[in-house]
Amino acid sequence: MLYVNVGFWSTVDLRPGEPVGSRNRMIEERVSSLGGHKSLYSDSYYPEDEFWAHYNGEAYRALKRRYDSAGRLPDLYAKCVLRR
Repeated sequence: MLYVNVGFWSTVDLRPGEPVGSRNRMIEERVSSLGGHKSLYSDSYYPEDEFWAHYNGEAYRALKRRYDSAGRLPDLYAKCVLRR
């Protein structure tokens, strides 16, 4: 299996009316189309169903039930994906 980690450290001016995160979302979609997924160290804009498909939601939920059954901590999606 091949792993490649690429990072972007800059900003891009938005066009008038362009939503915040739209450029990040384009990168997420392109990476997905190539069979990859984005590391969660930066802003993410995935729809929730797509996020869990990439980051093994079924296994995560099983672990969350076991180790945080009272739901005291936010889940991974809530911590990683910006909602605007």
